[in-house]
Amino acid sequence: MATILGISGALRRGSFNASLLRAAVELAPPGLSIEVASIHEIPLYDGDIEAEQGIVEPVRLLKDRIVAADGLLLVTPEYNNGVPGVFKNAIDWLSRPAKDIPRVFGGKPVALMGATPGGGGTMLAQAAWLPTLRTLGTSVYAGPRVQISHAAQVFDADGKLTDEPTRAQVKKLLDGFAAFIARWNAR
Repeated sequence: MATILGISGALRRGSFNASLLRAAVELAPPGLSIEVASIHEIPLYDGDIEAEQGIVEPVRLLKDRIVAADGLLLVTPEYNNGVPGVFKNAIDWLSRPAKDIPRVFGGKPVALMGATPGGGGTMLAQAAWLPTLRTLGTSVYAGPRVQISHAAQVFDADGKLTDEPTRAQVKKLLDGFAAFIARWNAR
C-alpha cells in the first residue's frame, strides 16, 4: 500500500482546498492511503529563529512525515494569481537546512490540485509551484489536472464535494498518481 501525505495550503477552516483534500482522501483508489497534514503550526520563516533554535518542532515533525510518505499531494489555493504565502512559507521552512533537501524532497513524487471561488481554477498557482518543486528535486506528476473554478458550485454547505464530474476528475488524478508512484518505486 502506498501512502501519500496531503497538505492543504489554506488555513481557513471552511477552505475549499481543505474540502478538496478531504474529498481526495475519500476518493483514493484501493492501494493508496492519503494521510492529511497541516501547516497551521508553522511560524513565519525567520533565519534568526533557525539560528537560535534550529528547526522548530512543527517543521521537524512535518519533515519526518514527508520523508516517510511515498508521495506528496499539495492542494493549493490561488491568491492573486500565485502561490499562497503561508504555503510557500511552509515549504521554505521544510527546505531548511539546505542539506536536508535531498532527504525530504529528493525524487519525492508530488501531485498538485486546487480549488478557487474564481473563474480561472488554480492554473497559475500550480504553474508557480513548478520552479520551486524542480529546485527541491521532486518528481512532479504531470498527468490529469484538477483545477477547480467556481468552487462554491461544486461543494455543498458542509464542504462535501458533490459535483460528480469534479469527483471523477479527482479520482482520475489519484488513479494516475498512484500508478506514477508505483512506477517510481519500481525503479
